[in-house]
Amino acid sequence: MAQSPPSAPVVIHHTPEPAPTTLPPRHSTHGIVVASYVLMAAALLLVMWRGLLPGLLCVCLGFLLTRALTRWFAQGLSGLQRRGHPSVSGLRVAQIAAAGLVMLLPLALLAVGLTHSRGYLVTAPQQYQELMNYMARTVLELRLKLPVDMASHLPEGAAEIQRIIASYLGAKAGALAMAGRAWLAGVLFAYVGLLIGALAAVRPAVLARGPLAQQLRLRISLFGEAFRQIVAAQFWIAAFNTLLTALFLLFVLPLWGLELPYTPVLITFTFVAGLVPIVGNLICNVVITIVGLSVSPLAAAACLGFLILIHKAEYVINAKVVGRRTQMGVWELLSVMFVAEAVFGPAGLVAAPLFYAYLKKELVAARLV
Repeated sequence: MAQSPPSAPVVIHHTPEPAPTTLPPRHSTHGIVVASYVLMAAALLLVMWRGLLPGLLCVCLGFLLTRALTRWFAQGLSGLQRRGHPSVSGLRVAQIAAAGLVMLLPLALLAVGLTHSRGYLVTAPQQYQELMNYMARTVLELRLKLPVDMASHLPEGAAEIQRIIASYLGAKAGALAMAGRAWLAGVLFAYVGLLIGALAAVRPAVLARGPLAQQLRLRISLFGEAFRQIVAAQFWIAAFNTLLTALFLLFVLPLWGLELPYTPVLITFTFVAGLVPIVGNLICNVVITIVGLSVSPLAAAACLGFLILIHKAEYVINAKVVGRRTQMGVWELLSVMFVAEAVFGPAGLVAAPLFYAYLKKELVAARLV
């Protein structure tokens, strides 16, 4: 009987099991989100504590301006290419041009301002002497009109006025030096912030990001969206204030027989300065009141009363316009503005609409409100 050939050995191939993928537990993802919130809140508090609000606002402004100019320049370059001009890397060129314009424009404006102010600096001593003589004449007229007991407390002439001013400036020299340093530091922070915003707007795109970086990017995106809405609302606020100021300067004051010089310049300045929340309106008030004082005390009083009314109405106007664009109630924003001004001063009044708009967006994104 024939034997069957031996069967080939059976080889069993063991397919290796895939390594279990270790997914991060739920609490770690939640921890990353919480860490991003804590870092964002700490950064905003640091900005308010160290007086870096001008820098933060200019970071956002430089970013938005650079992105807007980049789109505008890119559209122009694409139009040139469609007409048969040689092709260039349009987007990169547009980014470089936009960032360069945003970074160099403040320096150019400063150079032009210093060039045109040279004449004012040369004639400053003469203007100072004229101001002293004008003040001396005003004081002498008051001495003649006031009772003797009250008139004795007024200076007798320009020399005594100069002595009083010098004594006051000497007593306040430390405070004035601190204010000057704070102002220069604010300008420096603002320009550095503008540079940072412009450079951030043209940075190369990064595809791979860690989980914390992704969450921080989301936080910053929501903050930038809130800033864009606040800027758009502030544009309409500045336009409304400018309209009221123009009506007052062009129609109300002439009805009383009072006309201010440089009215077109004052109206333009009101709009430009009004783009800065709250503080810009205060600067306009000071400038217009001083110009009114050069006409007559009655004109100065009328300007001051009107502008105080506008300043108080600024709370309601700001809350109404900003609240409509950011889905916030007027009472919410007014409450936040009053509390922020009490805690942080004028800087809190400027930051309150922006910070609260950002907080509201975070709450809406988290479906908490």
